[in-house]
Amino acid sequence: MNKQQNILGAVLAVLAVVLGGIYLQTEVLFFRLLIGIGLGYALTRGFIGFAGSVNRAYRGGSTKLMQILMFLFVVTAIINAGFLFTSNPKDYDLWVNPINLGLILGGIAFGFGMTFSSCCASGVMTDLVTDLPRAFTTLVFFGLGVFLGFPLQSTQTWITDSVFSSTSYSTGVFLPDLFAFDGLNGYLGSIIFTALLAGIVVYLSKKYEDKRRASGTFHGIDTEMEQDQIKSTKPTTQAFKLFSTETYQAMFVTPWSMKASATMILVLFTLMLAVTQSGWGASTPFGIWIGQALTVAGVPVEQVASFADRPVGMFALPFFEHPISVQNFGIVVGTLICVLLMGQLKFSFSYSAKQLGLFAFGGLLMGLGTRFANGCNVGALYTPIANLSLSGWIFFIFLVLGGVLGNRAAAKIA
Repeated sequence: MNKQQNILGAVLAVLAVVLGGIYLQTEVLFFRLLIGIGLGYALTRGFIGFAGSVNRAYRGGSTKLMQILMFLFVVTAIINAGFLFTSNPKDYDLWVNPINLGLILGGIAFGFGMTFSSCCASGVMTDLVTDLPRAFTTLVFFGLGVFLGFPLQSTQTWITDSVFSSTSYSTGVFLPDLFAFDGLNGYLGSIIFTALLAGIVVYLSKKYEDKRRASGTFHGIDTEMEQDQIKSTKPTTQAFKLFSTETYQAMFVTPWSMKASATMILVLFTLMLAVTQSGWGASTPFGIWIGQALTVAGVPVEQVASFADRPVGMFALPFFEHPISVQNFGIVVGTLICVLLMGQLKFSFSYSAKQLGLFAFGGLLMGLGTRFANGCNVGALYTPIANLSLSGWIFFIFLVLGGVLGNRAAAKIA
């Protein structure tokens, strides 16, 4: 334990809630802050992240995270279907993204980029606390990629127009439209289809991991081994004491299982949908921040908005009045709270110029990829799948392909 860090973590948690409640202008902004804190805490406490699904499998042979993500996708989709079945889907801001060349290229670019930076849009926010040099370098160039991609996202038909669309959504394919004959407005068929695809991924993941084990190339992942060790440890027979080191360790230090973290994330996602009628996005603010930095440097906001083909108000809006910026900030705060309560905050700056350059390259590719695919791992993958959009699964296929290609390229460069 590190009592100084533990106390600082508790103080930070209280201050975040109190100051957020006082100074954020609306209840929705305060809600976004709390959701962000929860997401940051859950992602960090369970060593879970979307980028690791491919990177861990390729580098260490473990597909546990990939399988956990399939659990997360299916359960969240079921919950979303419950909301939509009893209401008009058009009352929600569903992310039924276009299916086109942009989705394919965006998935490949994002998967390739996250190999070099070892994170994604939400992951870079948590990594600002746990690995500042890598995360900050990635964030700056990620934002630059988003900003440079803004005009393309607005004007290019290979990004904006969907090759395939369903009856109720011209923007893409809403799965319930394909299964309208199932007797439950298409939601039963959509859930079965989603579970089937997830089951195929789990099956292939297990086969892949078994092959790596048989060939002697399975190395495992350190954090997963730590979680497995905790799971297999027999519970203590000592009498419970509320104010004790053992209780504190159990409540704030012992890592969660990945399934526990995934469960917390799906609860937070459900709350987000219920309160905001929208899903989880993360990457667009990165480009906004670059635009705002340019205005601070003296570039007129009108010129910034004109280049990005976005309204002036997007870049004139203060940071703490933008809902997703506040939520992203909350992810950083939640991560910091988690790390401090665990007593594990430490700093390292041992990267070479070459490594920093690769982080920058990865960030730039991911940023551009989000504009091509209209989202990142949460905006083009998790939220669309949860919203029963076919685009999420197509993005997933090309994300994995990009991740494999990126890992192969990274191995040669290293």
